[in-house]
Amino acid sequence: MSIHSTVGEVTERIVKRSHDNRARYLDRIAQAAERRPERTHLGCANQAHGFAACGPIDKERLREGRTPNLGIVTAYNDMLSAHQPYERFPPLIREAAREAGATAQVAGGTPAMCDGITQGFEGMDLSLFSRDVIALSTAVALSHQTFDATVMLGICDKIVPGLFIGAASFGHLPTVFIPSGPMTSGLPNPEKSRIRQLYAEGKVGRDELLAAEAECYHAPGTCTFYGTANTNQMVMEMMGVHIPGASFVNANTPLRDALTREGVRRALAMTALGNEYTPFGAMVDERSFVNAIAGVLATGGSTNHTLHLLAMSSAMGITLTWDDFDALSPVVPLVAHVYPSGAADVNQFAAAGGLPFVIRELLAAGLLHGDIKTVWGTTLDAYAIEPGLDAEGQLVWRDAAEKSGDEKILRSVDQPFSVEGGIRVLDGNLGRAVMKTSALAPERLAIEGPARIFHSQEALQDAFKAGALTGDFVAVVRFQGPKANGMPELHKLLPPLGVLQDRGQRVALLTDGRMSGASGKVPSAIHVTPEAVAGGPIARIRDGDIIRIDAVSGTLAALVGEKEWAAREPATADLSASHEGVGRELFAPFRAAVGEADTGATVFFRSAA
Repeated sequence: MSIHSTVGEVTERIVKRSHDNRARYLDRIAQAAERRPERTHLGCANQAHGFAACGPIDKERLREGRTPNLGIVTAYNDMLSAHQPYERFPPLIREAAREAGATAQVAGGTPAMCDGITQGFEGMDLSLFSRDVIALSTAVALSHQTFDATVMLGICDKIVPGLFIGAASFGHLPTVFIPSGPMTSGLPNPEKSRIRQLYAEGKVGRDELLAAEAECYHAPGTCTFYGTANTNQMVMEMMGVHIPGASFVNANTPLRDALTREGVRRALAMTALGNEYTPFGAMVDERSFVNAIAGVLATGGSTNHTLHLLAMSSAMGITLTWDDFDALSPVVPLVAHVYPSGAADVNQFAAAGGLPFVIRELLAAGLLHGDIKTVWGTTLDAYAIEPGLDAEGQLVWRDAAEKSGDEKILRSVDQPFSVEGGIRVLDGNLGRAVMKTSALAPERLAIEGPARIFHSQEALQDAFKAGALTGDFVAVVRFQGPKANGMPELHKLLPPLGVLQDRGQRVALLTDGRMSGASGKVPSAIHVTPEAVAGGPIARIRDGDIIRIDAVSGTLAALVGEKEWAAREPATADLSASHEGVGRELFAPFRAAVGEADTGATVFFRSAA
């Protein structure tokens, strides 16, 4: 199937605008690749330090320098359910490397924080910045220059993008991303959401709420709703940096272990010491990022990727913009309904056909670049397959399902849930914003209402508890951008706004903060840029101004006369309380240096955007 004309046009625009930066990046990694393997250029004392703690076989192989050495960068900790399974991965990886006649070493670790734990508390102000810290710590781990390839162990919200940015700085090395897999299904996500809303209304107590949450998040593995963590896995597979079908195989299973071993074998096969040298930074190109955007749109993925993909691409000299999302959205249909867009979790999605089915459908419609290179040693055309184990426990493959196993969850391109993708970009006199539409009823795609202004999510919650949020309105929660307080996710807004919407009020949210992959049924214009603390138009809104949020026309506007609007001074806010405590004082340089949301909200690569 030839590539869809719009997909081709968007790709060509990206290639053109990225030309100079991309050329400089490719030149840099080509120069780094000239030293192969890198560790043979180190001094004897340097090398001896690097293998001093190894066993005899590994030490001998490293001393000779003729076999590949695999660097493991791990985001393991046992506080995050998604990352706890990584505790047992290094021994598994080392064993697989030895079987292949190579060596593997843990190069270093990165932090991995959980938004689910910090949600609504001070630690969430560090969440987005943790992505860039992870990129820095990945660079530190690989700075010893003693590796021929790398594997990246990470799953959740900021971890995968951070690992990706760090790996891109060492783009001359082959890199495979290895997921840990989702936990098994627990309490259905809609039931969890219902109990949260009842708690917000005061109809159930904390004991009932905690019991429901513990039943939902109950085991090792990724959370089962389709938020940023699981969107990360989809993106990695669409870009060809996973082994095919690896994204949604449950944690701590024989199939998961087999896929991990296969990832190790592929990483070792791609080094400069063999005949399949595949540097990460050259393998991933503009087409790979277009595939990632198409995947986000087709599956109703996390809005966080309107930030992350921009930052990730910039690390490779490629310039994406929100306009690329907006141009692709009308031609990429929504083919998956996974919570919060639907009732199903990712395990049910996988059982219905999962990513292999989605990839096959999008390839057949010309909505993916099937000719991109992948870590599998093939092009993406070969990714419409599912992994399994034979009677001897060996990894085998079968073609993706011909039909969806459940059309409430997964559909063909010909009969989608929506003919357009799940994300729209809004523009107007309030700046630019992103809106997730995949979970919205059609009648909620456009809304007008008077502004109710808050400078924290706590202030809105207090107004809700006091019964002060009556009538139709647009909640304006500002001074939540990256420069203000690190751009936290504002999930505690959703239960009260959901309650009001269910009561018949027409409500919406407008914020320069984030809502991410768990954005649900309430219309939400998020990532507003320029942000309030930078004097953006959102800071000019006054209580009672009529606000229009319209995903159909792509409009974001305050319906205020031009002269009055131009004459208004932007509001200010005292943010000192959100700049200290829980480590936030250490991130003052990040708040000062960070770019706007529509350039990726990163402290890196701003000149590329």
